[in-house]
Amino acid sequence: MKAKSVIALIFLAAVIGGGGFWLGQTFAPTHGAATAEDGREPLYYRHPMNPEVTSPVPAKDNMGMDYVPVYADGAAGKGDEPAGTVTIDPVMVQNIGVRTAKAERREISADVFTVGRVEYDEDNLTRLHPKVEGWIEELYVGQTGSAVKRGTRLLSIYSPQLVATQEEYLLALKNLKTLQDSPYEDIRRGAEQLVRSARRRLQLLDMPAHQLRELEESGKAKRNVHIHSPFDGIAVKVGVRDGQYISPQTELFQLAELSTIWVDADIYEHEIPWVQQGDPAELKLAALPGRTFTGQVDYIYPYLDPKTRTQKLRLEFDNRDLALKPNMFADVTIRTRRQVDAVVIPEQAVIRSGRREQVFVQRAPGKFEPREVQLGLRAEGLVQVLDGVQPGEEVVTSSQFLIDSESKLREAADKMRPVQQSHSSH
Repeated sequence: MKAKSVIALIFLAAVIGGGGFWLGQTFAPTHGAATAEDGREPLYYRHPMNPEVTSPVPAKDNMGMDYVPVYADGAAGKGDEPAGTVTIDPVMVQNIGVRTAKAERREISADVFTVGRVEYDEDNLTRLHPKVEGWIEELYVGQTGSAVKRGTRLLSIYSPQLVATQEEYLLALKNLKTLQDSPYEDIRRGAEQLVRSARRRLQLLDMPAHQLRELEESGKAKRNVHIHSPFDGIAVKVGVRDGQYISPQTELFQLAELSTIWVDADIYEHEIPWVQQGDPAELKLAALPGRTFTGQVDYIYPYLDPKTRTQKLRLEFDNRDLALKPNMFADVTIRTRRQVDAVVIPEQAVIRSGRREQVFVQRAPGKFEPREVQLGLRAEGLVQVLDGVQPGEEVVTSSQFLIDSESKLREAADKMRPVQQSHSSH
């Protein structure tokens, strides 16, 4: 195990050394002699791998690599040149594949693409419970998934309470008929109030209107009372069977009206600023190739999913032909309406170090300045720059990591220069 560790360390050192040698050869001018082509004399020489190690004269490290000369024009604080500015020979710029793009001001917008799941519209979901205790006499809709129309008879129940309430209503009607010619207004008014009260009790116990009319016409109490569907839909759940005892706690049916449908979708945090309630949305499903459904963002939930760190949305779509079925998966496109006038650069130009975001701006051919930027919205491969870059400036979009490595070495070396100059003066 120790032998393998030693071999691994030797290999790592070779890789680092080779990378340093490549950087040194790429970014540093040839300096067999200490004087640059334009006659400038270097201030000092720095180690190609460790900028803290410097020399007042040309030298080589223990791997045979030349120390890199540092000239006055590369020093931090010289004129208006920021620390870490890198100057590269134009030929080398071409060789290492440096590409730039111009920052520009333009309007940006973003379509958001995600995956959704078809769900029931909760506004059109009903759970039926009886208002009384009793027994199921006959079940007319007994299969889950059955289609029902508004007014469809679902079941009939026998309830002693309903029978007794009907008898009270019939008695009140008979009493009113007897007293309606009474010369005493209070007696007549009391008889009328009793009828209204008894009828109202039957309505509150969900006795259907047609059975109430039959009761008034026949004068005979109904043994069985029907329960009907309140709308067109499907029976999502059937909770009872023939002969079953029921109470107000019993869920008889769960019914869903499917003329509108909801779709639950999730978007990433960086997409949240684009999406607004009411934005148009499109839906495509593998089960219905070639068809596109149109709807809108109906609701944006006020919280994120704690596990996926995504924002949950609810979309609403018309489904009068019942083509969309709950629990289907679908591709969702949100056509966001928001447009932002912004200064933008290509997203690949940004170097993210975790603590800050930086780009390299080309100040002149071969000269690159590191600049910290504040970023905003992202869209279409572009990112908004809130601060740090002006329209028309050129930013590096490729090989910027090589430039960044040399920039950090230059900046560190510049910080050591006062120490070197102090040593030279002695």
